Amino acid sequence: MKTTWKLLSLLFVALLTFSACSKDDDPADNDFFVDNYKGTTSYVNTNGDDDVESGQGTVFVTKVGDTYNFGFDRNIPNINGIKMEKGDNNVIFFNSDALGSIKIDQDDLTILYHTDGKTWTANCKRD
Repeated sequence: MKTTWKLLSLLFVALLTFSACSKDDDPADNDFFVDNYKGTTSYVNTNGDDDVESGQGTVFVTKVGDTYNFGFDRNIPNINGIKMEKGDNNVIFFNSDALGSIKIDQDDLTILYHTDGKTWTANCKRD
């Protein structure tokens, strides 16, 4: 029974992934958004040795309501639970201990995010 539920859940996520958004949809205009952005990504951790030099990578973006999650490849940790309301140029500014900005629209994703000695960067185009 667990295998059936896992298979159905995977099928549901795949269906949503392929049908959720057209390429001209702006994520800020949708309550649900899923897509990939490809380009240059990097990660620096001043507290450890798990840095990832700048190189070609993919950022998997999901949005439910006003909460974004950014999943990176290349062994870069994910950024989860980022809340954003639509504003000028779809830029997210942080009010907590994090510094930087995230800009996302139907074509581009730009990330400069720094918190707890860790820095994520991305300069990507929608896949």
